Amino acid sequence: MTEPKRKIRIGDLLVQNEVITDQQLQTALKEQKNTGRKLGRTLIDLGYVDEDSLLNILSRQLDVPFVQLRNYQFDQNLVKKLPEAMARRFRAIVLAEQGNELLVGMADPLDIFAYDELVRVLKQPVKQAVVRESELLSTLDLVYRRTEEIASLAEELEDELGDDAFDLADLSAESESEEAPVVKLLKTLFEDAVQARSSDIHIEPDETVVRIRQRVDGVLQEQVMKEKRVNAALVLRLKLMAGLNISEKRLPQDGRFNVRVKGRSIDVRVSTMPVQYGESVVMRLLDQSSGTLDLNVTGMPEHLLANFRRMIHKPHGMILVTGPTGSGKTTTLYGALTELNRPEVKIITAEDPVEYRLPRITQVQVNPRIGLEFANVLRAALRQDPDVILVGEMRDHETVEIGLRAAMTGHLVLSTLHTNDSISSAMRLIDMGAEPFLVASSLLGVVAQRLVRKVCDNCREDYVPTEQERVWLDSFGLDPLDLEAGFVHGRGCYQCSNTGYKGRVGVYEMLEMNEAMLDALRRQDVSGFTRAARASDLYRPLGMCAMDYALRGVTTLSEVARVAATSEADVSLDDGGDVIVAEHAVQQASEDAENS
Repeated sequence: MTEPKRKIRIGDLLVQNEVITDQQLQTALKEQKNTGRKLGRTLIDLGYVDEDSLLNILSRQLDVPFVQLRNYQFDQNLVKKLPEAMARRFRAIVLAEQGNELLVGMADPLDIFAYDELVRVLKQPVKQAVVRESELLSTLDLVYRRTEEIASLAEELEDELGDDAFDLADLSAESESEEAPVVKLLKTLFEDAVQARSSDIHIEPDETVVRIRQRVDGVLQEQVMKEKRVNAALVLRLKLMAGLNISEKRLPQDGRFNVRVKGRSIDVRVSTMPVQYGESVVMRLLDQSSGTLDLNVTGMPEHLLANFRRMIHKPHGMILVTGPTGSGKTTTLYGALTELNRPEVKIITAEDPVEYRLPRITQVQVNPRIGLEFANVLRAALRQDPDVILVGEMRDHETVEIGLRAAMTGHLVLSTLHTNDSISSAMRLIDMGAEPFLVASSLLGVVAQRLVRKVCDNCREDYVPTEQERVWLDSFGLDPLDLEAGFVHGRGCYQCSNTGYKGRVGVYEMLEMNEAMLDALRRQDVSGFTRAARASDLYRPLGMCAMDYALRGVTTLSEVARVAATSEADVSLDDGGDVIVAEHAVQQASEDAENS
């Protein structure tokens, strides 16, 4: 067992190694007295030493390894030997078992008290390793998922409810207590969702179980609770928090509330729906403390971004952002509003619901129950002297008509539309009853988008395409040099919850109106418009844009296929996420290859 060298003082050590001066040490010691923080952290905060230099010196002096957690493969059973509370208190994590010893990563290996406590708790000899504190804290969030805690709290709540029918009034009163099992269960559920970077939480009652599913990077992850009676208690509590009618179980209801989770303000949108075995709840989590929404972080390629910026700075006209639900349309539009948001510009939005609160912008929540539809808000907004109007969605003929006329009369109108690609969007407006000359006079451009999952940086590795995928790749007409560079995928690790993906990036297709397209619109010539659009300099299909990311090692071929499949019926995925190409598509690709 490696014992720490107990007489070493970190300040003296750094002075001996000429990393800091004696004067800097004295300044840091004074600052430490005021703040109560550890000396090492104080020196880093004062800028006298960087974290890596400090840890390398400690590693050499104590003769212990310096472990980078970012690329470490954890054993969940070993990690769980140290309770989460102690791991956070002592800034430590169990890394490996070496013979009879446990290798434990510590942010401060000179903390003798922490070391002694770890030996006592783990009941095994401890060998130390040095780790970065910043890496350690983010790692603890990932490795200590709350699934077991959620299961035990659900069991506790089930026991409390008993076998008899529980009284709603009693439960409502008790729910105000922080110690109530239902409150603790929801708190843990939200904490787990934030740790896992979930965008949505689904609570679904089944005949014998309750399913809790979290959407992470666009894909649902499931946890099953056998305590089916807890569903009613959870729904009741959530209804109380969102200000909904707790006695109404026959009709869908919508609401929202705000919670603070780990120092972050999370806006929660709640939707309840009566189902066969009770009520299903879906919660959308919006992190209000994530900072300003910026177009630069959307993933839009530079040349498209430059053109999009040019479009949104035009004084009037309509710009549409299109794509299915959950494709990032709102984020793109909010990014555009953030850029346009200046004291001299009046911006009014009509949204359902208002997702992010933006300063200086007049945001209106539509409410169909009282007759406040998009069209009504848009009509009223035009009397408020706006420069820019955002309409959450072009849902009907009336909204489209008013929006187009507003764009013609000196306003910039931004909106969304549910279509598969940019080419079909302009014609969709005409299908909805808009006059062709109005569309041609007002429409500036259309942006179609999807979100693809990014390969996890921690477990990425080279990927060799299958034979089927090679045939499919031939249909893209890629440069042989690009193909030689190869592709990547994620093996799966603790950082990405064994999915191989972490985070998402936008894939974009842009159509800027030119005279040939506008002429085809006026004539309602669909095939002429499609030809003109495909001939446009900027136009590049979504599938090709996604393929660019795959060639750069940002995403995988299965994600490209997922994007391509939404606009082309020839590509799909099997249950394992592998690319399946329809027989006629393979044949066509082979013919194309022979002809070339």
